[in-house]
Amino acid sequence: MKAMILAAGRGRRLRPLTEVLPKVLVPVVNRPMLDRTIELLSFHGVQELIINAHHHHQAITEYLIRRDSSALPIQARVEEEILGTGGGIKNTRDFWNDTPFIVINGDILTDIDLTDVYAYHQRRANLVTMVLHDYPRYNKVRIDGDRNILSIGSRTGGKNRLAFTGIHVIDPQALDYIPENARYDIIDCYRQLIQEKRAVRAYVATRHRWIDIGTILDYLRAHVNLLAPEKVAVGPNCHIHPEANLNEWAVLGSRCSIERGAVIQGSVLWDEVTVREGVRVVDSVVTTGVTVEEDIIGGVAVT
Repeated sequence: MKAMILAAGRGRRLRPLTEVLPKVLVPVVNRPMLDRTIELLSFHGVQELIINAHHHHQAITEYLIRRDSSALPIQARVEEEILGTGGGIKNTRDFWNDTPFIVINGDILTDIDLTDVYAYHQRRANLVTMVLHDYPRYNKVRIDGDRNILSIGSRTGGKNRLAFTGIHVIDPQALDYIPENARYDIIDCYRQLIQEKRAVRAYVATRHRWIDIGTILDYLRAHVNLLAPEKVAVGPNCHIHPEANLNEWAVLGSRCSIERGAVIQGSVLWDEVTVREGVRVVDSVVTTGVTVEEDIIGGVAVT
């Protein structure tokens, strides 16, 4: 089985973090999101993986070089100009064989059972399977009782409207509907297939974890979700003064220094962050190498 991680976006909603790193390499509880997604795909039997890249693409390719690829071969496909979700998938056409493949957004964290998703796709002989769930904030995909997808894009009410998780299984035949060398949205492809009555169906996920890391607030909430019940994660070689305080929840990367009387509360510190004596960091994110000399409340500090 092969898979693709979509990672070419600029991550505008997650700025200024994405001015430092590409979105997929932003750490969540001290591990890059990309690492967590690769682990999920490998666990569910993916044997070859491709990642498209544009924004900070050098960082992604360097990450893949450093990573042990013996268990799961991974290649990056750099887009000089962003091709969109559909164009990016079409740009990797030479990577696929004649079997269905999985595509997943690089900015989500989930434990959805991809083995079951793939089996469902094959059992139903779908051309495309979109993994949906009930998430009212994004419910705009309408399905019928047989889980055929009827329309995508309307938020008008109704119990048969669900949200797209950013996970899909695609038969290579569907790539014929995507134009060559053009920026194109995969949803436009799916709308055309639906109009032509092709087999575009939903797999409805339940009892799962799904976190969309789109904004700074979403990023902080992801840590709360993944930390429970420990509430605190501290990387190696950190120095925390006995009179410093880690309140509510806190994540510290490696080689951080938290001085006397400093307070870290509901916040994420990347690697090599220093928080000076008596300084408070509350509901905030501090990126690698920053020395915090004044209180940060509900903010982001970057180098």
